[in-house]
Amino acid sequence: MNKPSISSIFPKFLFWDMDYQQLDAEKDQDLIIPRALYMTNQSSFDKDISKLENFYSSDQIITVLKATKERISNEVCELVSKRYSIPVFHRFSL
Repeated sequence: MNKPSISSIFPKFLFWDMDYQQLDAEKDQDLIIPRALYMTNQSSFDKDISKLENFYSSDQIITVLKATKERISNEVCELVSKRYSIPVFHRFSL
């Protein structure tokens, strides 16, 4: 069974600086995972993370978010930590 393409799942504006129809779920996971969660908040998180889980394991999502240079909010990191029952991590220090 073929997985849907990234361009059919995530909004185009998240990948404004590239041809997002050319994204490859495996090769570009370091870009796709943080961008897919960039605009999420508490009310949209479950829907947004579920889309990612169609492509990636929880370990892949956690690893990429911990290492990304993208501007992922601490709130998103806390939501990910809670979802996967791991210790809370933050991208930015206060």
